[in-house]
Amino acid sequence: MKFAASLILFVAGTASAFSPVAPAFSRAAGLSTTKVFGGDEYGASGTSFYTDVEKKDSYASLDDILNEKCKDEKLQQVIRDMLDACADITEALRTALVTVEGSANTFGDAQLSVDVIADNIMWEACKSSSVVREGASEEDPIVRDVGEGEYTVCWDPLDGSSIVDNNWAVGTMIGIWGSETGLIGATGNDQKTALIALYGPRTTVLVGLEDGTYEFSYGCTPEGCQLPDGSWEPWICSRDKIQIAEDCKIFSPANLRAAQEVPGYKKLVDHYMTERYTLRYSGGLVPDVYQQFTKNQGVFTNPTSKASPAKLRLAFEACPFGYLVEKAGGKTSDGVSGGSVLDVKIEAVDQRTPLAIGSANEVDRFNEYLELK
Repeated sequence: MKFAASLILFVAGTASAFSPVAPAFSRAAGLSTTKVFGGDEYGASGTSFYTDVEKKDSYASLDDILNEKCKDEKLQQVIRDMLDACADITEALRTALVTVEGSANTFGDAQLSVDVIADNIMWEACKSSSVVREGASEEDPIVRDVGEGEYTVCWDPLDGSSIVDNNWAVGTMIGIWGSETGLIGATGNDQKTALIALYGPRTTVLVGLEDGTYEFSYGCTPEGCQLPDGSWEPWICSRDKIQIAEDCKIFSPANLRAAQEVPGYKKLVDHYMTERYTLRYSGGLVPDVYQQFTKNQGVFTNPTSKASPAKLRLAFEACPFGYLVEKAGGKTSDGVSGGSVLDVKIEAVDQRTPLAIGSANEVDRFNEYLELK
């Protein structure tokens, strides 16, 4: 695995805002790590959400956290293997141009050079792992034998093909199931862990551990992370036991076309605007949901309708993010029954699903407005 500074892809964030939010909101709602600054005093939009996380004197290493929060040594190994793959994807994205590969995946989507590079890295990581038995990729959604281990790894190698050419943040989504269930016939609740990598100005990865969701940052060199030989820890724990508040003022409304057919969805979007929520939507699933962990709040909605059916993949996208969000105190909806998306049985690798995910009370509001039972 090469070691270098984090990738310089930058997400513009599509930071359109409908109206101001009271600066005291984050404090009143118990959102301890994000402040809302606004007005002329700060020269920023009244709907801007800034972190107040202070720099620490030292940071725990990946090994420190895994040894304490993941007692299963084989699960530790698969996490390390996947983080190595995310680091390699980081390095590849720093130098690869975004061009059409001249091929298409099984969904008919044109493959970009970076899609193929990231997918190849993931396959190689699974094949070389001592603990992985099967792999399945969004680019080729078939469960394939790769080794003699016990884990089934399912991934979307590079989510955000429609925005990566604009140099916005993109990511990798990984779900990991054990040999007792495999993937087909399992549910998201059966995952042993999940990882979501975000390649932006920094590379950060969310990982589900025994007592919650943790974030690891790649290539950072703050004080306390230098090794005795003068080198630096490749991965440090930048956030631990992340919590997503029950209430929020940030919304990410995907599949807005469905609002033309689903009156409840139109009513919900109207509610967000009337109540002065802040729009944070880039069109990339990873940055649009990942912000719930950095802002400690938010809701992402993607319902379905006849003319605008759901496009999200259950195994590659909804399950990994659902696992991490629910571990952080958030909630999910399958967009049909109103139950957790983690309860939905995976019957095909490329199975699609609607989704609402994020702050618990906002997911409940989604179910209420769309009249899901």
